[in-house]
Amino acid sequence: GPEPGVGCAGRGVITSINFLEENGAYNDVDYVSYDVLGDVVCGGFAMPIRENKAQEIYIVMSGEMMALYAANNIARGILKYAAGGSVRLGGLICNERQTDRELDLAEALAAKLNSKLI
Repeated sequence: GPEPGVGCAGRGVITSINFLEENGAYNDVDYVSYDVLGDVVCGGFAMPIRENKAQEIYIVMSGEMMALYAANNIARGILKYAAGGSVRLGGLICNERQTDRELDLAEALAAKLNSKLI
């Protein structure tokens, strides 16, 4: 498939962020949270990184195999674009679905990524 972090959704994501900036949405705030498309094919998550709109990124996932796979690919995209800026992976957040060994698998992925489970 396509390389993580490169795709069709990124333009819409950055257009939205720019609109919010232009209209003062970020005035007098300490933190901003985005829920952007994490789809590996469309790569909407990477645009805020490439445009220096993000400083710290947290990936919300479950401990199911496809979610772990997607989280790993998203982390790869973050690492790819982080080298040129100040963004970093802040950690993984496991939105548990109570599957077998879910937290064990999530913690193992966090360790492989040199990150932490929040």
